[in-house]
Amino acid sequence: MKIEIISIAKKERGVYDPLYKELEKMISRFAKVDSIELFPKDVAKSHTISPEASQQAYTKVLEPYLSECFSISLHPAGKLIDSFEFSKLLNDRMSVKFFIGGAYGFEDSFLKKSNIVISLGNITMSHKIAKAVLLEQIYRGFSLLSNHPYHK
Repeated sequence: MKIEIISIAKKERGVYDPLYKELEKMISRFAKVDSIELFPKDVAKSHTISPEASQQAYTKVLEPYLSECFSISLHPAGKLIDSFEFSKLLNDRMSVKFFIGGAYGFEDSFLKKSNIVISLGNITMSHKIAKAVLLEQIYRGFSLLSNHPYHK
């Protein structure tokens, strides 16, 4: 299985990198994880214009990554699901793409092109924390599917 996490984020080495690497290593027994961070000049410029311009810029950057595979967008207004429901999103799929938007979220038009829109919770968290939570839930989901004791 292949998992891609595509996010609007600046490529920078940080304190979270070792955690991401550790979680990706744990997931590797179940799936290959690729992480793509995008923050072109158009996105940076749009942040100085308006939230709507920013959302439009995110769509323009992320839309080419939408494909025939199952796509999941993370959005605060998305469906709240538990770990068991999350694991079902991974079950019997060859490829899954997760999308993490920028500071101003997604346009409705982008969300409608996703197979499902989920929320990681009602709290606000930075994109770097959201990515760590997402990676942990991916590992937990695979653990549930394979009856691995991690989830207990």
